[in-house]
Amino acid sequence: MSERTLIAGPAGALEIALDVAPAARAIALVCHPHPLHGGSLDNKVVTTISKAFGELGCCVLRFNFRGVGKSEGAWDEGAGEADDALAALAHLRHTCGADLPLLLAGFSFGAFVAAKIAPQVSPAQLLLVGTAVSRFAVPEVNAETHVIHGETDDVVPLAEVLNWARPQALPVTVFPGAGHFFHGQLVQLKAMVKTLCQF
Repeated sequence: MSERTLIAGPAGALEIALDVAPAARAIALVCHPHPLHGGSLDNKVVTTISKAFGELGCCVLRFNFRGVGKSEGAWDEGAGEADDALAALAHLRHTCGADLPLLLAGFSFGAFVAAKIAPQVSPAQLLLVGTAVSRFAVPEVNAETHVIHGETDDVVPLAEVLNWARPQALPVTVFPGAGHFFHGQLVQLKAMVKTLCQF
């Protein structure tokens, strides 16, 4: 069961949900989709990714960006949200182990935030799901990155993700028939996350 609490964030209180693994092998931070379109730490894709990381032996932290749930502050177009993610990660490292390898993940807008902070936090692995490349300037990422996208995503077209990934020679795992929210395919998504992110 996730432990929900409030921590100090850059715009006030930051709501988090932490799953502590005994004898954790790694830590994992998962960023949720767009705050202005219903995104929260309870999003089903976010919780699916988090469960996969937990089953891999990670301490897993999800959090609400500023202005969502009990997190204070207001939408900041990605800049402040990146600061929120860094604050959440600092708490995770302090709580579960600063020396453990980091798995950093995000879904949709959260994937943009994860990719944005990745150079600062040096994750062992980066997981981007439903990456919002058509809506935000998602930066280039390194080779330790896994990209998962639905074939029939109607929010972020697959072609846009392939165009973003191609110059980086970045593999993209495509879920046939899946839309942006992976309806009916969350079990398969969890299994794929566990396969890709083994360490």
